Amino acid sequence: MSAPFDSSAFLATCSGRPGVYRMFDGEAKLLYVGKASNLKKRLASYFRKTGLAPKTAALVARIAQVETTITANETEALLLEQTLIKQWRPPYNILLRDDKSYPYVLLSDGEFPRLGIHRGAKKEKGRYFGPYPSAGAIRESLNLLQKTFLVRQCEDSYFKNRTRPCLQYQIKRCKGPCVGLVEPEEYAEDVRHSVMFLEGRSSALTDELSAAMEKAAMSLEFERAAELRDQIGLLRRVQDQQSMEGGTGDVDVVAAMVNPGGACVHLISVRGGRVLGSKNFFPQVGIEEEGGAVLAAFLAQYYLSSHERDLPSELIVNVVHEDLPTLAAALAELRGRELAISHRVRGTRARWQQLAVTNAEQALGARLANRQHVAARFEALAEALELDEPLQRLECYDISHSSGEATVASCVVFGPEGPLKSDYRRFNIEGVTAGDDYAAMHQALTRRFSRLKDGEGKLPDILLVDGGKGQMAMARDVLQELAVPELILLGVAKGVTRKPGLETLYLNDAEHEFTLPADSPALHLIQQIRDEAHRFAITGHRARRGKARRTSSLEDVAGVGPKRRRELLKHFGGLQELTRASIDEIAKAPGISKKLAESIYAALHSE
Repeated sequence: MSAPFDSSAFLATCSGRPGVYRMFDGEAKLLYVGKASNLKKRLASYFRKTGLAPKTAALVARIAQVETTITANETEALLLEQTLIKQWRPPYNILLRDDKSYPYVLLSDGEFPRLGIHRGAKKEKGRYFGPYPSAGAIRESLNLLQKTFLVRQCEDSYFKNRTRPCLQYQIKRCKGPCVGLVEPEEYAEDVRHSVMFLEGRSSALTDELSAAMEKAAMSLEFERAAELRDQIGLLRRVQDQQSMEGGTGDVDVVAAMVNPGGACVHLISVRGGRVLGSKNFFPQVGIEEEGGAVLAAFLAQYYLSSHERDLPSELIVNVVHEDLPTLAAALAELRGRELAISHRVRGTRARWQQLAVTNAEQALGARLANRQHVAARFEALAEALELDEPLQRLECYDISHSSGEATVASCVVFGPEGPLKSDYRRFNIEGVTAGDDYAAMHQALTRRFSRLKDGEGKLPDILLVDGGKGQMAMARDVLQELAVPELILLGVAKGVTRKPGLETLYLNDAEHEFTLPADSPALHLIQQIRDEAHRFAITGHRARRGKARRTSSLEDVAGVGPKRRRELLKHFGGLQELTRASIDEIAKAPGISKKLAESIYAALHSE
């Protein structure tokens, strides 16, 4: 009998970004496919102790594995979800019949036209927009357009027989043209804006609305300016990048990521221009391996090892390697025609490529934080240090500041089960010379171990200090001053080349210098804890500088000054919509390059 699914360990590493999740049973059969605007929150709702519906409880009882695919926005998640449901027909999904016809948006004729969904023959008079890939996507678009421009969506028979406005008018989803509460000219303007959006002229539309918003604000018409701001925000939300559906051809997108302790290759399969699914692979590699070599080895083994493998007409990769031309020739011979391997791609293919990279990073991070994986590393570290007793608790400290400003020290704690985030601590450093990392570390360790000496908290088995001989000697002085019981002190220096895998380690003092092999699980654990301490220190430093508001995060981005920040907020209609935007959506703003958009996105999602 297989072990029960460890939901707490899974949720600890699950992303909070939009995406699709797939639930499997113990025999690797797909049970359910779902989408979420926040994967972590949505999946956490399945594993609460009470309040589950009987069908949901039955599903959860069968779960043995959950896989996720991150998408750029909620619309992409919806499109991928529908594709996977149609392909695999999971037993716990609601399966609708396939009409074999794609839906359109219909704008009817008349003085007060309506917007609605249309399938089948185009017999009704009016303008048709589409086709759309799914009814779900079109309903979401119509819902947001209704909130934005208040164009009616009721049937003509209902519209013609009203004597007073309906509920849609009361909740501000319609302007009440049925009873003459809006002038035809004003309604026609709302229809014109809706048509602009449906025609794909969303940039011109938002520019027009932004100009109108500024004009209203200058005229002190603040209520009108607020309405226009909300319209801009809603428009940004409904814009569909269509990176899941907008391409063509049969393509496999492969991204390889390598971090200390492991590697992940993420493969996305695209057939007929539609993303059909994705899968993670975790090849065993040494820490010195580069992504290109891992990718080339994977492609050779994956595509050449099986003659039954479905070969695409194109491979898109995230890194290049000298063996790729040879591999392309071998694959071309296998399939009887040329196969392109592309690295520099644009448009939809670039979005597929970035999606594969994002999912590879997420999957690798989750795997490295797996409890069994960390426990094995703890055993390897105890063996490397020749300890008789198993290790239970490791603490690591790091310092972060900007030219000495707002210095913060971090303390992260790991146990055999992984990060103990409830025991993490940050120390705001005061009264030391700006940029003096030794003094900052001395203050942090003094504060921390003074509390431990007084019986608050637990004493670690190993105190890990990033910085080498100097920081380690200072840490030793603090422990002696406070008469802390003997514990193992481990210093980590980056080494002469400063490359991962070539760190120099110091055990207890500078005399006991040693190194570990680059593929050592013990070294991987040390690097993982050190990197986590560095991350935790940086986020604390940013928070201390008063960046609690999202707008302030933009101030850290080189190339984004006051004018550009103002233009960005105007373009998106507010900070909330800017935060929801994907990298490609940000890059469409005036004066924003793709590289700058990546920096802005990272700043807005750094927490």
